[in-house]
Amino acid sequence: MENTEFGFETQAIRTQLNRSQYLEHSVPLYLTSSFVFEDAEDMRASFTEEKVRNIYSRFSNPNTTEFVEKICQMEGADDGCAFATGMAAVYSTFAALLNAGDHIVSVGSVFGSTHTLFTKYFPKWNITTSYFDINKPETIESYIQPNTKILFAESPTNPAVDIIDLELLGKIAKKHNLILIIDNCFATPYLQNPIKFGADLVVHSATKLIDGQGRVLGGVVVGNKQLVREIYLFSRNTGPAMSPFNAWVLSKSLETLAIRVEKHCENALKVAQFLETHPGVKQVKYPFLKSHPQYEVAKKQMKLGGNIVAFEIEGGIEKGRQFLDKIKFCSLSANLGDTRTIVTHPASTTHSKLSLEERLAVSITDGLVRVSVGLETIEDVIKDLRQALD
Repeated sequence: MENTEFGFETQAIRTQLNRSQYLEHSVPLYLTSSFVFEDAEDMRASFTEEKVRNIYSRFSNPNTTEFVEKICQMEGADDGCAFATGMAAVYSTFAALLNAGDHIVSVGSVFGSTHTLFTKYFPKWNITTSYFDINKPETIESYIQPNTKILFAESPTNPAVDIIDLELLGKIAKKHNLILIIDNCFATPYLQNPIKFGADLVVHSATKLIDGQGRVLGGVVVGNKQLVREIYLFSRNTGPAMSPFNAWVLSKSLETLAIRVEKHCENALKVAQFLETHPGVKQVKYPFLKSHPQYEVAKKQMKLGGNIVAFEIEGGIEKGRQFLDKIKFCSLSANLGDTRTIVTHPASTTHSKLSLEERLAVSITDGLVRVSVGLETIEDVIKDLRQALD
């Protein structure tokens, strides 16, 4: 279904593969490694791409195709490609588009594995990265070099929930002829569409809110057709393909994305408002709190504030560890975007290998706690957070 006159929820639910001869209501699983050909000419035309059809599930599969088409519609993208994980999507996107000697300008507040790509692996191929401070967007252009090819950002960021003006990034990218790539994982296509603000490509870890129930891994990149073509060819040959089963699960998850994210955001705002009143909390960061430094920017480019709340407690790393130990109801996990509320303390866990200086540069204080607010009765979540803080 390609009629853009339909609403977001309708397209999410009604976009699906053509029915088979069995006239199934729900799209079936296509658990096959390969597909057969009618004759030699069909096979020849398929491999030369004169025919658009499925050949091998590392290249494409009906389930992954349906999933990608849904994300493309939601993001307003020309084309897309699905991957086994979110990081496979990030790596393949950069690896397909960059050459030795190229340069990346990136926001400093990036996901840990993305940071590792930029600082440990890409330098092997003489690909360098310069980081800018998300709180100093006026400095971005000073980092651009003659060999800069990509401008990259997450918004909101992980884990400090900072926001950057996507429209500003779009203008800078256009002015300097850069490829603008936005990691839209925290917002999802329901809350934010970076392509509207000038992004060329949008990356998601589908493992998070897109799945929404902590079941499967997945990643996707959508955007400019020519750029996606390069990424597709790279992934077709290197093999980070999404499994048909995961694609089927994720495509079904998209049918409830809007209603789930609405509730996540409602719950997260209540948690943020509670935390602002607690005497043991120094600071709360949530995009739709008026106290957020980039509140006006968030309101401009996001429909709602998302499900992630970051807050700082007194007492540093040891107090953060004690806080985790006192949690009784919520989950302690490295994931986010689940139906179940998840609490993490980055300084003692996910970002513990960084120095204090490195952490502070990306707004990760010793007492920072990240809460991925779930879909439980929100009074129960707040009760658990309160007793742990008290």
